[in-house]
Amino acid sequence: MAERISISKITPATLLYVLLLTLPAAPTASLNVTALLSTFPELSAFTALLSSTIASDLAQRSAVTVLAVPNAYLASSDLTRHLSQTSLADVLRYHVLLQFLSADDLHQIPSSGALFTTLFQTTGRATSNFGSVNITRDPSTGAVSVRSPAPYSPSNASLLEPIKAVPYNLSIFTVNSLLLPYGFDLMASETRPSLDLNITKALIDGHNFNVAASMLAASGVVEEFQADEGGAGITLFVPTDSAFTELPSSQSLQSLPADKKAVVLKFHVLHSYYPLGSLESIVNPLQPTLATEDMGAGSYTLNISRVNGSVAIDTGIVQATVTQTVFDENPVAIFGVSRVLLPREIFGKNPSAGSKSGGAIMTAAPPPDITPSPENSPGGFDGPPPVSREEIRSGSSVAGVQRLMLVLCCIVVYLAV
Repeated sequence: MAERISISKITPATLLYVLLLTLPAAPTASLNVTALLSTFPELSAFTALLSSTIASDLAQRSAVTVLAVPNAYLASSDLTRHLSQTSLADVLRYHVLLQFLSADDLHQIPSSGALFTTLFQTTGRATSNFGSVNITRDPSTGAVSVRSPAPYSPSNASLLEPIKAVPYNLSIFTVNSLLLPYGFDLMASETRPSLDLNITKALIDGHNFNVAASMLAASGVVEEFQADEGGAGITLFVPTDSAFTELPSSQSLQSLPADKKAVVLKFHVLHSYYPLGSLESIVNPLQPTLATEDMGAGSYTLNISRVNGSVAIDTGIVQATVTQTVFDENPVAIFGVSRVLLPREIFGKNPSAGSKSGGAIMTAAPPPDITPSPENSPGGFDGPPPVSREEIRSGSSVAGVQRLMLVLCCIVVYLAV
């Protein structure tokens, strides 16, 4: 007959560990901006424009404020019918602020106004800080206006009303006019011919990128890169031949299966055009790559910064520097880099390249040492960790709910002893 385990033999630490194992894992946050906008019929035309142009850009952002133009106001402007796809995408990027703003936040803006960075600023096509918007508030009426920070800019709009808020990820406000960035040349954007650059030939002509050129041609991804020359453009970071020779055998790309090799090559490409000056002063250092679009938001990103006067690119495993400009003509920039950019999802200690969501593969951790210490013994128990009021108030916060459950578990253990 099996021996029954006495409850008295179960220590508080053991009970707490068992309770923690029963807590559900927090799901990865996912916010589909266009799906939320589609629930408002009066914004259907604006939503359709976003979906056809910058939906992938929006998917990479965790906190944005969208200035949406209702159908009635969008119909009164024929600008959208005269813009090229690239220019239309940039105009729509100008309506996306790169932070969450609530209605209360807007009401606290000083009458002198405040500058807010837009998604357009990250493309490198904005002059100076004209990829930002200046939001002002009239203290006497409370009216909020949005305009270009450039003096005497003819493009401005008035805020109509808040539509949706998902703290602290997304807020949607309506405005009464389509906004244009200062100096936006409609005729130039409409008549500019396609660049139609042969990327492989450009690398061979660079005389120091033969290995990369052959890998791109053999994998077939170069055709995808060239197809992306339109729209927001592309920026390629291409390792030099010497960068490939310096790779240790444990990090050889040739040993990877074809699908993973293609992911690594896409990891070297940003889906926006960045000239060198824009890389040196990039607003958001954490940049998604073409591999991000394939493998899931939050994965396969590059951290771009300025280090010792050079542009540095950090993958989490290696840090490379931009060594030369191979080609730079809007909308394509090609830069030589000192090292092969190895994604941690494939070459890290716990690779998760097979995960479509890009999240790390979780492995069961060994149970903690359950021997009571003076700090966690019954005599030394000082009570549960504090919970913020925001976590308690937010019913949509999974992390807050889980932390509250942890507090209750601690209380149970404390009462048991």
